[in-house]
Amino acid sequence: MHWQCSENSLIQGRLSPLSTPNTIQVNPLQREQHSSGGSMEQDDLIQQFLTRSILVRNLSHNTVAAYSRDIIQAADFLGDIKSADSAALGEWVHHLSRLGRSSSTISRKLSSIRAFFSFLVDEGILDNNPADGIPSPAGEERMPHSLSVDRITRLIEAWTGENALSCRNRALLEMAYGSGLRESELVSLTLDRINLQDRWVRPLGKGQRERMVPVGKYAAEWTGIYLDRWRGELASVHSGSTVFLTRSGKPLSRMTVWNIVRNSAHRAGLDCRVHPHSLRHSFATHLLEGGADLRVVQELLGHSDIRTTEIYTGVSRKMLSLAVERFHPRGKGQW
Repeated sequence: MHWQCSENSLIQGRLSPLSTPNTIQVNPLQREQHSSGGSMEQDDLIQQFLTRSILVRNLSHNTVAAYSRDIIQAADFLGDIKSADSAALGEWVHHLSRLGRSSSTISRKLSSIRAFFSFLVDEGILDNNPADGIPSPAGEERMPHSLSVDRITRLIEAWTGENALSCRNRALLEMAYGSGLRESELVSLTLDRINLQDRWVRPLGKGQRERMVPVGKYAAEWTGIYLDRWRGELASVHSGSTVFLTRSGKPLSRMTVWNIVRNSAHRAGLDCRVHPHSLRHSFATHLLEGGADLRVVQELLGHSDIRTTEIYTGVSRKMLSLAVERFHPRGKGQW
């Protein structure tokens, strides 16, 4: 996929796909349209960094698109990024904070700039990474948004499988909640990566890392029904071996998955905010609440760092606190 980043698309967070694979283009005119802009050489360096991020580091296009936006927006403030030192980067971080950016957003942007500087060091353009000395802002850790078991059940059972699309949606939601797959893993899932007899799936996660994940009973049953009865009705020359298909037989996009989840929530009468990651969050939270080991949940989710998984323990601790307040004889009542 070839991505062209125009000035407006970068500012608004949108990218337009073109045809040439494995490169990301930065619009060279953008640098001339900002008083703080850098040089054509800087645009070329950004281009090289983004391309290497895909070809060498196997990062997803979504991650690289975020890199592109973050780096070019930083250049609007810093000017010549190569000349920026720790003091200038500190001012940039304070600028983002004054704009009201959240701690998580600032941390992500700082991570993007840090990765770009590491590339410049690797290329011999800089001697050291000035972003290494900039601490990520401390902020309140945002808890994952998970649903109760009752709401998950209502969401999934909004589809009864009476036709191809209804059965596909039911199987998709069962797989998302029953195995904790990311939406990117769901849309890229292929027939050779599913073993419904032994109830295993082998998704390709971030960085093209493969893992083995057990498939829940209901997920296996509904995916089997979809594959046996309905997938052939949707399949076309565009399908390949992709499991979940659109009405026209093409692989689902991530946006289509979002629409399916939103439509499911509407059909189920849920008044809360629901998105595809809600099912993955609920998968992890319900496992921990049921007594699963944190390391096991880390493996199931495909987290390379257990600190990413540990955020779910905060959700479970909250449930434990509520249980004590509600059921313990000396935990009830008002202060």
